[in-house]
Formats: sequence, structure tokens, C-alpha cells
Amino acid sequence: MLLLAAASVAGLAAQAIPDADLKAVEAPKAELRAKGDPDGSLTGTVADVAVSDAKKGLSIADVVNQVGQNKIAINFAWTLIAAFLVMFMQAGFAAVETGLCRAKNANHTMMMNFMVYAVGMLAYWLIGFAIQMGGVGGVANLGGAAPLNSEYTITLFGKTFGLFGQNGFFLTHAGTYDVGVMVVFLFQMVFMDTALTIVTGSAAERWKFAAFLVSSFIMGAFIYPLFANWAWGGGWLASLGANFGLGHGYVDFAGSGVVHAVGGLSALACAILVGPRIGKFTRQGKPNAIPGHDLVLVLIGCFILAFGWFGFNPGSTLGASGNGNLRIGSVAVNTMLAGMAGAFGSMLYMWLRYGKPDASMSGNGLLAGLVAITAPCGFVNPVSSVLIGLVGGLLVCLSVEFVERKMKVDDPVGAVSVHGVNGLWGVVSVGLFADGTSNYGGSWNGVSGSVRGLFYGDPGQLVAQLIGVGTLVGFVFVFSFSVYWLVDKVIGQRVSAKAELEGLDLPEMGALGYPEFELKARTMGA
Repeated sequence: MLLLAAASVAGLAAQAIPDADLKAVEAPKAELRAKGDPDGSLTGTVADVAVSDAKKGLSIADVVNQVGQNKIAINFAWTLIAAFLVMFMQAGFAAVETGLCRAKNANHTMMMNFMVYAVGMLAYWLIGFAIQMGGVGGVANLGGAAPLNSEYTITLFGKTFGLFGQNGFFLTHAGTYDVGVMVVFLFQMVFMDTALTIVTGSAAERWKFAAFLVSSFIMGAFIYPLFANWAWGGGWLASLGANFGLGHGYVDFAGSGVVHAVGGLSALACAILVGPRIGKFTRQGKPNAIPGHDLVLVLIGCFILAFGWFGFNPGSTLGASGNGNLRIGSVAVNTMLAGMAGAFGSMLYMWLRYGKPDASMSGNGLLAGLVAITAPCGFVNPVSSVLIGLVGGLLVCLSVEFVERKMKVDDPVGAVSVHGVNGLWGVVSVGLFADGTSNYGGSWNGVSGSVRGLFYGDPGQLVAQLIGVGTLVGFVFVFSFSVYWLVDKVIGQRVSAKAELEGLDLPEMGALGYPEFELKARTMGA
């Protein structure tokens, strides 16, 4: 509509419209508008366009400038709303994890999911954001965010490799007190927080709260931002295409690798170090089931997460106006279809294997499909999305059994399988199924043309994705394990056996999550 308005103004006069003439036209409308405008026909007229020179009146440049401002405003609003949806996913994670744990740990589990938001944001504001995005070179959809322009690089083999950003500490350093930078920060911060909260699920029911706080701070400040910089912040993984001709470099549209695999692999490292819950394994190593206390809460949490994912994936366009951004519709549908397929895949697998559909695994299947589609959602068609989600739903079932029975790792909520395994699957699926139909401004990661996977003619893209997988396993897991090991040596990661058997609510939090329930249980046992 604004473009039509600009064309209309251009047709009326090649020169500026005199201010006096504008007032003569708008005065009657102003009088009517004072009485109300129920149908909106009097609102949003030429008089609402900002005029750079009141004496000269409205010019074509003024109208064109207003069009540009409105485009950025649309992208600001879209990105912020998407970020708000992702922030609400924190409630979904809290519900899923708390429901899958026992009632005696409800307060403790909820508090970890609650405080990871605060401690993660603190670390990211102080340090992490600058490391991740301080050298991104600007974000065109959001008006540039020009101060984010300092990436620390090294040169090897005549090629430049970005390692970490240097601008943006405290959101004031190096001119980053900027409206565009603020939008980037908020959007990226809620993604970071999603990765951090994944770890709370794998170590639930035995993780010392103080150790959780320290470990989460380090993850938000260093572990997550480093890999995110390499993938999204102008770092070396993104430049594999420009430097070595490997497709478009490492491609991860909304974070199967950056968010979910980072969170899932860190969760695996933490779960290994903390060790299994008391009673989880027999002396022969056979796993015992430890049911959660509230499946209703679990499935409600899964629905909240699925709802928030519409901010996670479509929001990663960072705009709704501009070249390629209308693909938000396709991204949203791909996201929904993959989640559906994942839920079906898990339900059918459990039904066929054990004779009954399993509610918690069906919920995890939904999440697994959503995790898997997160990286390829902007580059694949609906049929591929269903296939990717279906594989994800089957993978989560197989992985939960493998992690528990073969690796002897106790993961109360299946975080390693949902986010780690399916995060890696999502990364690989870009290199297989990207169909070359999404032309985001004509290039991606500085390489002209659209992203294509192996099945659509570009084996180099698969190689780039596999290098990303190797980096996730080789760097993120090892770095996370080293950090958690150091924290364990300094303050200890695990609560005492007495506190674990009693439940962590009183020993760690000082209050029961369900005081009436606990009181009745003790009375009956007396």
C-alpha cells in the first residue's frame, strides 16, 4: 500500500507538494477524524508522512523514506513477536521437565527452568552476545545493526577464518547502544536460553543448584556463543562455502545445531559427570523405570513448545518484509508438518514394540520432529519436512533406549535424544533435502544462488554440514565436559545421597513443591 501511495504522489507532481496545498486537502479530513473514524478511511493519509522540510512541503524522498522506515518497522515487530514466542517456550520446558520428574523434586526442577532464564541472560548480556554477534557485519532486515562489525579472525592457507566477535559487551560497547542491535540481542538471547535449559532436564533430580547456576553462566557466556558465532555470527563454519566451495557453507536456518545439538551435547556431558539417579540401574546394569509424576503437565508443556516453535523457525527470517521473507508461510507449515510426523513416528514405534502407545514418548516425538526441522525448515518442501520429522520421531525412541541401556546414562527427560541426536539429524538433513527453491536475496553465507543438498545436486553442502556435526561433537561436547568437570572439582555437581533420597525441594530450595501431597505421604507411611 505504501508503494502505491508513493506512486500516486509521484503521479500528482514531479516536484514537492506545497505545504499549503496539503493543509487545504487534509483540513476537512482532520475535522471529520476528530469525530471518529469507524471504517478507517480517514486514517493513514499523506499528511501522516514525516516531512523533512516543512517550508518545501512533502517530497517524493519523504514518501520513499517513510516506505523504508515502515519496512524496517514491520521487520522489527515480526522479529520481536517471534522472540516473545520463543521466550514463552521456557514455560513449556519447565512443564515438560517437571512433569517427567518426581513430585519430591518439583520445586527444584521448576526453579532451574526459571532461573536459567535470568542467569543465562546475565551471562549473555555481559559476554556471550558480543562473542556471538559482535562481528556479524550487520543485519539488513533490521536496518543494518552496523555497530556489530568487529570479528576476530585468523588467516590460514590464504583464507580468513572468523573465531569470535568483539563488539557488544553490555550492549553499550563500541556503539552498540542501537535500536537494531537491541532487536538482534533479544532474539538471539531467547535462542541461547533455549539451549541452556535443555541441560537442566538431563541432570534433573540430582544436580546441585549452585553448580547449575555456575555451569549455566559459563555456557551462556562462552560455550553456546562460540559455536553460534561460527555458524551465525560470521565465523569460519559459515564461510566454508566462500572459502572452499563447500555448498553455501554450514547452513542452520533456525538452530538444529546451534541451539539444540549444542544443548543436547552439553546435556550429555553433564549427565555423564553427574551420574545416574539412585535406583536407576540395578547392580547388573539393567535400567529401572522411574516414572514422572504428571503426564498432563508433560503434554501441556509439549503443546506450549510446539506453539513457541512458530516463533523459533519462521522468526529466523528476522523479517516479514523484503526479499525471501514471505517464505515465513512455508517455514511455518514445514515446522508444523515435521512435528506431526515426529509424534506419529514415536507413537507407532512404541505401540508396535510394547503393545501400547506411550504418552511421554509421543510428546518427545513431537519435539524431536520440531528439533529436526529447525535447521532445514527454510530450504525444504513439505514432503521432505514430513520425512525429516518422521525419522526424528523414530530416532528419539531408538536413541533413548541406546543412551540408557548401552551408554548407561540417566537422562530423565530424554533431552540428549530429543535435542542432541535430532539436532544433529536436522543439520545433516539440510545437506540432503535442501531443494534450491528458497532464494533469500540471491545468496546465503556470501555464496550466490540457493541452497541445494545432495539429493538436489550439491554434495558439497552435505560435506559442509558434516563438518558442522564433527565440530559439534568434537568441540561442544569436549568443551562442555571440561567445564562441568572443573565445576565439579571446585564446588561439586551432585547433591548428597541423603538429599537425593529425600527429594531436592527441601534440602536445596527450602520449600516443597507440593506440601499437601508430601504431608499426606509421610502421614500414611508413619
